[in-house]
Amino acid sequence: MNILFLCTGNSCRSQMAEGFLRAMAGDRVEVQSAGIEAHGKNPQAIKVMDEVGIDIRGQESTAITEEMLNVADLVITVCGHADEHCPILPSGTRCLHWPIADPAKATGTDEEVLVQFRVIRDEIRARVDFLIDEELIGGKA
Repeated sequence: MNILFLCTGNSCRSQMAEGFLRAMAGDRVEVQSAGIEAHGKNPQAIKVMDEVGIDIRGQESTAITEEMLNVADLVITVCGHADEHCPILPSGTRCLHWPIADPAKATGTDEEVLVQFRVIRDEIRARVDFLIDEELIGGKA
């Protein structure tokens, strides 16, 4: 099964989701992430993922391509903008929407911003865990 996480800029939420799925599902799934645009990787996302032992530095911030869509069995949009602007998917490609708040829009002190990144990180981990249970362990892979 090939899963694609799609976000606006492929800098935070989709990067974290890719990192979690890659770490938690191993070779049971091919995983990639992309954005409607590529905005680069967010340093706070890298930091909070490091805190849970997942290094996402090697992942690239990329813009969605037709090839990515053609190989995806499941596309998961992780923000409203990506959901609204998701390209037309090939026949047979499923799509899920996870409405996850953008931690890059958090305000406050550095620590308050990191707290918001941790909240989103933990939400994404829970969603990925459920995805693995439903899609991979549940026998749909």
